[in-house]
Amino acid sequence: MLKTVLSAFLLAALPCQAGAQIVVDDNDTDDEIDVIDEMGNREEIDFPEAMSYNMDSLMNLYVSKTYISPDNDCRMTNENPTFSKDEYMDRLRRMPTIMEMSYNDVVQTCIDRYTGRLRRQVSWMLGASNFYMPIFEEALEAYQLPLELKYLPIIESALNPTAVSRAGATGLWQFMLGTGKMYGLEVNSLVDERRDPVKASYAAAHYLSDLYRIFGDWNLVIAAYNCGPENINKAIRRAGGVKDYWKIYPYLPRETRGYVPAFIAANYAMNYYCEHNICPMNTDLPVKTDTVMIDRNVEFAQIAAVCGFDIQMLRSLNPAYRRDIVPGNTALSPLRLPLADVGTFIDLQDSVYAMAGTQQKPVEVVVEDNAKVQAPAAGKKYHKVRRGETLGGIARKYHTTASRIRSLNGLRSNTIRTGQRLRVR
Repeated sequence: MLKTVLSAFLLAALPCQAGAQIVVDDNDTDDEIDVIDEMGNREEIDFPEAMSYNMDSLMNLYVSKTYISPDNDCRMTNENPTFSKDEYMDRLRRMPTIMEMSYNDVVQTCIDRYTGRLRRQVSWMLGASNFYMPIFEEALEAYQLPLELKYLPIIESALNPTAVSRAGATGLWQFMLGTGKMYGLEVNSLVDERRDPVKASYAAAHYLSDLYRIFGDWNLVIAAYNCGPENINKAIRRAGGVKDYWKIYPYLPRETRGYVPAFIAANYAMNYYCEHNICPMNTDLPVKTDTVMIDRNVEFAQIAAVCGFDIQMLRSLNPAYRRDIVPGNTALSPLRLPLADVGTFIDLQDSVYAMAGTQQKPVEVVVEDNAKVQAPAAGKKYHKVRRGETLGGIARKYHTTASRIRSLNGLRSNTIRTGQRLRVR
């Protein structure tokens, strides 16, 4: 666990450049930093657990082994340059954010950790962000939240979708069991949707939106995300009713005192990595994926054996399934596959089901915009475009997708014209 010691003098000066000096105790381990004021006062703070993750655990993920690799052509030195406090403050001010990006010695300590000892982790997260940031941004946009919140999973999970904290928080957004269920994430013996990047991102955006309606201050929102709204309300009462993160700071749990500074530092590191000679890892984006809907229990091992798929790929694309089983007997359940492999599964589905002693039933394929298509489609069908119609609307009408219609008609975009005859099947 990462620890620092913060003085009472520093607490009073936190919103601006603090006057306390940072002294590293030679007797401390690498995970401990002492921040001591002129009077020698100290107070312990815990930093987010993800700031202590082992880099090897991130590199062993399927997504790392398959799509992320070090940039051997990077010509940057491995030296982490130092800058003046004014330079750090100016960079934080220039970031295009709605949320306050305060500067103080604790923020500086977090920045130093990300750009120093954790620089390889930052390099990895910059590569992994190509997968996850579009998902985060889409969910945040849906709830009209500040997009800088997309860096919250940096300090929650280090962008590890399988991360589980000591307290049992799970997934990219580190949902606790009760909170996850409250926001619609199913968790049972076979399924844990806290590990699903898309579903968990929308649940997190919903939760953050609710917290903002309660507190009306983004620093308090992300602090509440860490320790729960009850602890924030308790700290507000102890501080005399003031709703200001830096003023209630002394009354917060130890990890929450390091949480907002770590969030600010994560925003800084993910934006100013070049200035610190950090090279993003190379990313080969995976092929597009489609979803096959399964109406019976199917084990990953059956699918891998019959179809020749990598079982690690199945686990990576379907992280919500805790026991390598798609629980279709309970409800129609999605199996996500690379686009190129969907046809293979459909062709061999009877053999897959035969391994489990079941008989073949039709499956549904959900492609790209989540419209359901019965597979295989029967016969050709055409549609004449009417005034005001869109390609997406036509796709929904015929239970297909815009991309499928584009493919059938050789279209390069979604632009269509009134009177145009389109093949929809």
